[in-house]
Amino acid sequence: MNSQRRNLILLYFTLAVILLGFGVLIPLEAFLVDQFGASGQELGALISLHALFQLIFSPIWGSISDSVGRKPILIVGAVGNALALLMFGLSTQLWMLFVARALAGIFSAATMPTALAFIGDSTTKENRGGGMGVIGAAMGTGMVLGPGIGGWLGADSLSLPFFVAGGLSLVAGLLVFLILPESLPVEKRAEKVQLDISSRYKVMWQGLKGPLALFFLLSFLVSFGLSNMEGILGLFALERFGFGPPEVGSVMVVVGTVVAVVQMVLTGPATKRFGERNVIKATLLGLTVTFLLILTAYDFTTLLITIGLFAFTNAMLRPSIASLISKETEIDQGLAMGLNSSFMSLGRFTGPLLAGFLFDIRISLPYMAGSFIMFLGFIFVQTKLKKPAEERIITQNS
Repeated sequence: MNSQRRNLILLYFTLAVILLGFGVLIPLEAFLVDQFGASGQELGALISLHALFQLIFSPIWGSISDSVGRKPILIVGAVGNALALLMFGLSTQLWMLFVARALAGIFSAATMPTALAFIGDSTTKENRGGGMGVIGAAMGTGMVLGPGIGGWLGADSLSLPFFVAGGLSLVAGLLVFLILPESLPVEKRAEKVQLDISSRYKVMWQGLKGPLALFFLLSFLVSFGLSNMEGILGLFALERFGFGPPEVGSVMVVVGTVVAVVQMVLTGPATKRFGERNVIKATLLGLTVTFLLILTAYDFTTLLITIGLFAFTNAMLRPSIASLISKETEIDQGLAMGLNSSFMSLGRFTGPLLAGFLFDIRISLPYMAGSFIMFLGFIFVQTKLKKPAEERIITQNS
């Protein structure tokens, strides 16, 4: 096995474990806060913390890795993530969950951008696509296996899944320390660490005044709306059906599997055949309906079916938006994708706050709000976004 392949496999394992730790929490959050008598608003705030601290710390860790190298930051991220998971497992009060969630956001923010930078450092342009594919594969693995492990192990103990995921994260950190070489030579490192995170938000503000502003607003709107389902599902399943972690974990495994399969098999051909704009419109309408269909579920089977339909339509939406931004951008591709990621993170931070507030009023309201937001997104695309050039040509020739 050559060294580059070995390094990519180790990166895959590290990222998959980090995302597995995030996925483990998904089916357990509602039950963790419920045992402390917390409200839906408190659950929403707990979920939002992860996205908030990722938004803040991603550029900080990226800057530090430019100065000290990639390997130390990957080790810190893996070990810090293990400590956050350990704290989740040992939490005896609600405030401990909030601290653990914040730590998880801080340290998980160290791994993803640093892994991307590692691949950029250590691969040629010809091989970079395959290297970046490792990131997508790791995300898929972690987000499919994580909820299953969390739900199934959580049936016996809410703490056990966190100890297992934390142990794996420690193993990943140890392997990085022992095996992974440094990818950034000393002579290429930045002389000092840039910790001014305000520049990121200045760039976001400039993005809202540029030609891609409507696309970034759409990314925020979609991420904000989808968080209404994703953030509150466990509490909804507990209150509506009396389900426990195994059932919620199984539902989330279905979601992760459907999303992975659709994105690998259908999204590319669909956007090539119909164009990103039409796929986005169709999925927004589909999500408008499937948000409401979830409310019609009356047992585990019907919940699986309705959530599966939701996942099917959801899977095509975000990649199609990213593809459309990539085609329409007149600025640097990396900057455009970074801005898109920032606006999606902002949606993941604010969405659960609304969902938790609405859930305390009525458990169906987050899903009704999600449906309404998706319909607003459809109207937005229909009336505000111009057709891409290739779609205009197709229309003229047909």
